[in-house]
Amino acid sequence: MLRFEIEKTEGQSRLGKLYTAHGEIETPAFMPVGTAATVKAMLPDSVAQTGAQILLGNTYHLMLRPGADRIQRLGGLHKFMNWDKPILTDSGGFQVMSLSKLRTITEEGVSFRSHIDGSLWHLSAETSIGIQHKLDSNITMCFDECPPYPSDKRYVANSTRRSMRWAKRSKEAFIDRPGYGIFGIVQGGVHPDLREESCRSLTEIGFDGYALGGLAVGEGQDLMFKTIGVTTPHLPADKPRYLMGVGRPSDIVGAVLRGVDMFDCVMPTRSGRTAQAFTRHGVMNLRNACYKDDPTPLDDQCHCPACLHYSRAYLHHLVRTKEILGVMLLTWHNLTYYQDLMKGIRQALREGRFTEFAQGVFS
Repeated sequence: MLRFEIEKTEGQSRLGKLYTAHGEIETPAFMPVGTAATVKAMLPDSVAQTGAQILLGNTYHLMLRPGADRIQRLGGLHKFMNWDKPILTDSGGFQVMSLSKLRTITEEGVSFRSHIDGSLWHLSAETSIGIQHKLDSNITMCFDECPPYPSDKRYVANSTRRSMRWAKRSKEAFIDRPGYGIFGIVQGGVHPDLREESCRSLTEIGFDGYALGGLAVGEGQDLMFKTIGVTTPHLPADKPRYLMGVGRPSDIVGAVLRGVDMFDCVMPTRSGRTAQAFTRHGVMNLRNACYKDDPTPLDDQCHCPACLHYSRAYLHHLVRTKEILGVMLLTWHNLTYYQDLMKGIRQALREGRFTEFAQGVFS
């Protein structure tokens, strides 16, 4: 069981704390993605120095390599990856749909072939929850299907209702203990009636938190915000809300305005590997020749190692020569930028000025 406290609200936005067996999480919070038990190009201590309080791992990838049984024998995911703070694990449902080959979906679950070697696997609500238990993740996600966008409404309706049946089985398979919890995942595409139906089904089952799935899959920011806005009012006010796979800084701020508490996205780390830097001056592409003689830091308000000790010119040089250090420094910077954004959001909520803060982001 997880304990969640809301300290302050402003409109629909919430400032809170989520308590787990591996520490507390200040919300709104952003989770760096450590899909395969590592945040790419970062040491765990370095990730913690950015201000991250929780990481995300993934059932699908870890069950394929190195295997949940092996991780359990080696002491669980926290010990395996040397991260002593909270961990949330995605159920693997999204990756099964997006990465695996020759998948077959039935009421029982999904049979699929690995994208790595073509081997045959089966994932169900029970096996997904069992794997996450072996990993010892603090927040387990129920097993679901994420329909592609766009999809026929009839398909989305059938998929959503099957996911709700899987959610019930996921909850029944979950082994409850202090400081651990399971989140349900709202589906329903961009259809308000299906979203409401999904919220109602999950609430009747009862979860420690509720995630908004099936968004940021191509529907665009305006429709995403509209869908969030018609979903969160149907979720329990005293439980954390998690928007999966989001996103850009403006996406995060807009979702906090609509009552969301938790986020994850590969964007800051992936951008670090493709020479993109998020700064208070906008997004920079360090491949561009305009930076080759620039002696200034990426962001003069940032306190990451890239900004404190190196110039744009040096980072440009690392990128152009494909040195690994460039990826490391840009990733560290981007993660710091995201965590600074979350600190700014929390401070604005604490001081009752989040609406003004948000206007600055969208202006």
